[in-house]
Amino acid sequence: MVVEIDVSTLYNEKAKLTELGNYLRKVDELAGEGNEVVLHGPGPIWLYLKIAHFLHGKACKLIYRSPVTGDLIIFDHNPF
Repeated sequence: MVVEIDVSTLYNEKAKLTELGNYLRKVDELAGEGNEVVLHGPGPIWLYLKIAHFLHGKACKLIYRSPVTGDLIIFDHNPF
């Protein structure tokens, strides 16, 4: 299953490092287990990096989607 997460929906107005635990809980709920996850939308690089690290071992594939770069595979643990 493909799950898309718009990073900007995780926070209000400005992301705060003190709220990181709350953001990761939301990501955990949205991503599920063993899914292909696509991250997109505006957000600070530190939040993208923490989410990517959090999802490693939880998602089977992680993709970063940007209008500038298109889709970039961050990791892919799908054996097929």
